[in-house]
Amino acid sequence: MPLFFRLIINIVLLAAFLLISYEVSAQDWRPVRGGIPFGISGMALIEQQSNSLDFLIVHDNKKPNQGRMAIISIKGKNQPEYFPLNWPSNTQLPIDLESLTSVPKKANSDFIALSSSGKAYYLKLDISTKNISVLKEFELPAITPKSNFEAFGLQYIDGKLVAIWGNRGEGEETGTIYFGEFDSNTYEISFSGYGNFKVPFPKGNVRHISDLKVDPVGIVYITSASDAGDDGPFQSAVYVAGYLGLCDRKITWRANPQLVPFYRSDYHKIEGIELVPGAEGGVVVGTDDENLGSYVYIVGGSN
Repeated sequence: MPLFFRLIINIVLLAAFLLISYEVSAQDWRPVRGGIPFGISGMALIEQQSNSLDFLIVHDNKKPNQGRMAIISIKGKNQPEYFPLNWPSNTQLPIDLESLTSVPKKANSDFIALSSSGKAYYLKLDISTKNISVLKEFELPAITPKSNFEAFGLQYIDGKLVAIWGNRGEGEETGTIYFGEFDSNTYEISFSGYGNFKVPFPKGNVRHISDLKVDPVGIVYITSASDAGDDGPFQSAVYVAGYLGLCDRKITWRANPQLVPFYRSDYHKIEGIELVPGAEGGVVVGTDDENLGSYVYIVGGSN
């Protein structure tokens, strides 16, 4: 089946699924931890079992005594359990981690965390001991003095390990989507291209890109968010932003020409997103609600 038709089918199925599950109430949002140091700025699935989901999350903290990473576990209808992780003592603490992705085909033990400056950390998680190690630090290509990155994702597309990352933009300044091929042996990204990205909602003090993920057929999901201060009010939306594919073995980006927010919130600032397959899954989002702490929500998950 041609990739374009796979894209259309995916979007149609997604729209139908979301129309069924669109109406949600406040109690569907599950609090994680309270306070600014516990905001979720990125998340990635570790393990999916019957009635249980475990995620690795990052915090965008900057001070030495504040945590950088944690595991949250969601079991059934219960509130998430929170397990803080220690950053390895032999590696300098990162500043302002803004995104997290698992490395495909690594049994959800390898992850890459990204800071707002474009510095990336290739991580190994030992889930049995809840320990992390840093295998490599590297920098993204296409960094400029004004870069402020909030999103990073990895996915195998037609045999290539494709990296995609986003400069957030703000207000009238558009966000930027960058993409290239990632070499997991050398930890280098071969830069392929970029595209601009600007959302219709939220308005005002909006960050057009607050996180992203890409699925195995190349569909790119992006979150956008805005806030008026540490106490809100907050607004967020989730979009199908476009499509990554290969043309003559070159990575190409095709933007969605008519952005439709398939989920929106007037109460939370979404800064983390993960795609969880299966009956108990959905589009899972995490928030950085500043003074109000963090929450998670499964868009379209079973209630």
